[in-house]
Amino acid sequence: MISRYSRPEMVAIWAPESRFRIWFEIEAHALDAMAELGTVPMEAAAKVWEAHRNSPDFDIARIDAIEAETRHDVIAFLTHVSERTGPEARFLHQGMTSSDVLDTCLAVQLSRAAEILLADIDALLAVLKRRAFEHKLTPTIGRSHGIHAEPVTFGLKLAEAYAEFTRNRARLVAARADVATCAISGAVGTFANIDPRVEAYVADKMGLTPEPVSTQVIPRDRHAMFFATLGVIASSIERLATEIRHLQRTEVLEAEEYFSPGQKGSSAMPHKRNPVLTENLTGLARMVRGYVTPALENVALWHERDISHSSVERYIGPDATVTLDFALARLTGVVDKLLVYPERMMKNMNRMGGLIHSQRVLLALTQAGASREDAYKLVQRNAMKVWESDGALSLEELLKADPDVMRYLSAAEIADKFDLGYHLKHVDTIFERVFGSA
Repeated sequence: MISRYSRPEMVAIWAPESRFRIWFEIEAHALDAMAELGTVPMEAAAKVWEAHRNSPDFDIARIDAIEAETRHDVIAFLTHVSERTGPEARFLHQGMTSSDVLDTCLAVQLSRAAEILLADIDALLAVLKRRAFEHKLTPTIGRSHGIHAEPVTFGLKLAEAYAEFTRNRARLVAARADVATCAISGAVGTFANIDPRVEAYVADKMGLTPEPVSTQVIPRDRHAMFFATLGVIASSIERLATEIRHLQRTEVLEAEEYFSPGQKGSSAMPHKRNPVLTENLTGLARMVRGYVTPALENVALWHERDISHSSVERYIGPDATVTLDFALARLTGVVDKLLVYPERMMKNMNRMGGLIHSQRVLLALTQAGASREDAYKLVQRNAMKVWESDGALSLEELLKADPDVMRYLSAAEIADKFDLGYHLKHVDTIFERVFGSA
């Protein structure tokens, strides 16, 4: 994790103190369940909780020192708990294996991280909706292959992003549910030395569901889907960021990031106002996607378990969630303060002499009796003159001066095909599909 791209709430989930607290809760709840089943003394469970209440903060330096000798993180933790608790701590971890603690803890951490990310998406959706309605009928040019196509509205661009992140939210809800499983099944997952009811008890206390078949680890297809979902969300962030970057180019300048008082764009050129936030988002999205492949490769473990996944998850768990949390918050801020220039949008849309209305003329010619092939040729030969003049000529006027076109359409009929409002008549329909009847 890099502090520059981190937010405290998400970072806290992955802090050692948080991890050890979750480990303790897993062990202590398992001990409670065993006590209720009569396999360990009831007073032992009470003593473990009492010792923790009296000293709730773990000595991380002490745990690290024990691990330096034992070369085993869970044993180091249990040794530290024993030092604080006394002889009753010998009943901890009865019939359990390290993966029971580590995998269940990771499920809790990923679930909590998902809750933060879902709140991030909700905040982004709220801003996208507000700005979409603000610019619902703000005309702008739609582009295909980067070339002027036909008119859209800026609100439709934002509505599209809203719909995409709504889908991402549903994906993350499903991924969170998929990864939120608990394994307290012992060595190779057979429950030979621990009752399955212990697992059910711990799962309920930790807000998880029991893993149906855990071998010795929770199957990593669950984690792969979780991180793949984060990768898709990152790609959606990049898509919107790239749109804004293109719109901020000098020759376009239809929208741009907010430029705060005192902000500097370049160390050499004082005139620069660069899209640094959306460029940053593009880079962060690449990082989050980069964690997907290792998660996919973690699925194929040897037999009932190996630990080739462990080092990977120590990286990608914190880094992917922390980075995506930061990126979602940054994108929300960008959209919230985005500067939008309707006049420039209109100017750009009109700069190519009405070429954007060519399809309407083509359709009108076919409806008036021309074959599609002839209609296409008639419109294209006039459109290319406008294109080659860089918009100095008018497609409407060239069509009116073309006798082959006038055989089919009157001047008034041609003029009617250059009406901007025609392209916006179904904006309400699209908005209702996206936002409902709001």
